[in-house]
Amino acid sequence: MDIKQYLDSTYLKTAEQSSISEDKNIEIVKNAINEAISERFKLIMIRPEYIVLAKKAIDVSNSKLLVGTVIDFPKGVSSTEDKCKEALTAINNDVDELDYVIDYEAFKRNELDYVKNQVVECTKLGLSHNKVVKWIIEIAALNNHEIVQITALIKNCVISNFNESQYDKVFVKSSTGFYVTQDGSPNGATFSAIKLMIENAFPLPVKASGGVKSYEDAIQMINLGVKRIGTSSAKEIANNEITNSDY
Repeated sequence: MDIKQYLDSTYLKTAEQSSISEDKNIEIVKNAINEAISERFKLIMIRPEYIVLAKKAIDVSNSKLLVGTVIDFPKGVSSTEDKCKEALTAINNDVDELDYVIDYEAFKRNELDYVKNQVVECTKLGLSHNKVVKWIIEIAALNNHEIVQITALIKNCVISNFNESQYDKVFVKSSTGFYVTQDGSPNGATFSAIKLMIENAFPLPVKASGGVKSYEDAIQMINLGVKRIGTSSAKEIANNEITNSDY
């Protein structure tokens, strides 16, 4: 097994969030892109404004690295129209994968028709342009019952509206890594939550993001059945090194 082909190397902080200049943040993004190229990871996950930068570096290096970006990140409360507009810009910049944040607050308010329509329309946009689509459900904001229900909602929307050949291109993803929990509990992927997601997403694939910080954790996630792992510690995980990263 090549663990690097499971790893989406991730850098999603803004300059403001890191308390650094935009120039310094761009330097970090460039380093992350170049590392992902040299380490031959599956994908680099970056904010939309850096897609073109990544694509240029990949072309120069003749690399097979994929580029993913986040849509309506990190809260997911924008309208379906605005989500699609942001996604289309990323598509026009030649992104490979779109990670939408689902409106989990609307889901919790039981606005299910709205959420279902959002899943269908945004997924349709991605698949029609041959992009992989992932839906971030933000498990730290949900209880176990809600994790089961929102995962099943996404699965049922896909099964009801798309061809079986497309199922493997629509993921359910655990976390943004930016949600702030009230009690200091984990804000990323946990083994218990991932088990629930895998059980209720099938036949859709699952991505574990946030909280996977060691080679052992990554292997355990893969053994559970996840197909991708989002982490800012991809190199450390691949080399079985210790990381202090918060994502």
